[in-house]
Amino acid sequence: MTAPYATMTRRADFVAANRGLRVARPGFVLLAHPNGGHGARAGITVTKKIGNAVVRNRMKRRFRALLRELLPVHALADTDHVLIGREGGVERDFATLRAELLAALERAAAGKGDPPRRPGSGRGRRK
Repeated sequence: MTAPYATMTRRADFVAANRGLRVARPGFVLLAHPNGGHGARAGITVTKKIGNAVVRNRMKRRFRALLRELLPVHALADTDHVLIGREGGVERDFATLRAELLAALERAAAGKGDPPRRPGSGRGRRK
């Protein structure tokens, strides 16, 4: 079965999406970035910090199900949508995740993102 949205696969697309609007929720962070006419696209990122491969794959399956359900109706036009898994997101109730994603998409559509992260906050080498 094919997804009703295009899937992002190139690293450059994920890096570009990181410059877009950021909407944080307890189970995930949604990045929304205009892609210049490529239609609605979606990508998922779950790092090793979240857990082992079983936990990461379960979280990705849940995110794919959410995107399949909500993006055909609520996606922003010509925008890349990236879901970044957060710790504790895999234990959250699916209905709660659905409500959080709907709220995050509405905020992104209104242009109301969370404030940008401080440069160098927790990343890179310490001196």
